[in-house]
Amino acid sequence: MKLSGGLKLDWPLMENNIKREDLNAVIDFLKASPRLTQSEQVSLFEEEWSAWTGTRHSVFVNSGSSANLITLAALREMYGVGEVIVPVLTWVSDIAAVLHCGFKPVFVDIDPRTLGMDTRQIEKKLTAETRAVFLTHILGFNALTERLLTVLEAKRIPLIEDACESHGARFAGRRVGSCGLISNFSFYYAHHLSTVEGGMACTNDAKIYQMLRMYRAHGLVRESNSDELREAYHSRHPDLDPEFVFAFPAYNVRSTEINAVLGRSQLKRLDAGIAERNANFRLFLKLLDPEYYRTDFALEGSSNYAFVLVLRGADEKRCGRVMQAMREAGVEFRRGTSGGGNQLRQPYLKKLYGDHYKDFPQVEHIHVYGFYIGNYPGLPSGKIEKLCALLNQAAR
Repeated sequence: MKLSGGLKLDWPLMENNIKREDLNAVIDFLKASPRLTQSEQVSLFEEEWSAWTGTRHSVFVNSGSSANLITLAALREMYGVGEVIVPVLTWVSDIAAVLHCGFKPVFVDIDPRTLGMDTRQIEKKLTAETRAVFLTHILGFNALTERLLTVLEAKRIPLIEDACESHGARFAGRRVGSCGLISNFSFYYAHHLSTVEGGMACTNDAKIYQMLRMYRAHGLVRESNSDELREAYHSRHPDLDPEFVFAFPAYNVRSTEINAVLGRSQLKRLDAGIAERNANFRLFLKLLDPEYYRTDFALEGSSNYAFVLVLRGADEKRCGRVMQAMREAGVEFRRGTSGGGNQLRQPYLKKLYGDHYKDFPQVEHIHVYGFYIGNYPGLPSGKIEKLCALLNQAAR
């Protein structure tokens, strides 16, 4: 028996976020026979992104994962190794960067209304060894609370924000990504803003900004744009060619001028795209049957990236029907929502920490009974109505 009733929605998880106007901007740029590696366009995109997010400094890299990596490297340089509190529901590169840079991840369950880390549980995990709290804003939700910021400020513990899926989300009137010591964004295919591949690390701290610039490009001191910092290194190392002074054992995660041109073009319509995504998500939640699905998410300040679909109860048969109906109707989805669900179920963490995934019941529910479905500008409201009717019917 077909649960979809023969309905075909042809609903991809992602749609190409690169528009004709973006390609035209690249073509116009290439006609000038410019330098293609990191140069003026990258700098302009960084300035414009900083202005949009409300941060002082931004460093453009080749992915959000690379932004994670140089962020944790700078944190290690500033504070030394220790513990970093991380969510169990997040993208792999957050935790991978913590591990690669020599920190010990300390895991926290989520608040089901935001899918972000539960503030009370974070408080319980803070110790003298805590070097940072690495908070992920999942699928466009704001995960910050006033209590968390107050506690971290009192204890002088840095906050790192992963806003890779949450461009434009807000907390207390500020865009997320402007509230912590460092924040990371991703510009991957179909994100709110896409450079095809790309990411950004942002900070208000001048010293960390210079570190991020150097960590992006082999640790080279010449990558700093501080005359004072470059002169200090050169004077301490007169035996070295000033063009080849390596401050850190770093990486090469630079992006290109072409990616920056795409980013600058897309930034012009980012706010309009966010408004469309949010309107789509509110309609989706309004039409879902709250008897079967969670519809009480904290939407204030959210900037939806994808439709979040979570069964209210732990019902395996209902879950199976919902998945069958979506597959039959051609609705692409991802089970477990962001990052595939509970990261402690993944092989890379199981071999380090064993079978502790059951210690986080809120994430476990999302892992089994949570999904996300594509949301993008231009999605017809009638199509959303048909999807919700299908989901409600399958859940009954």
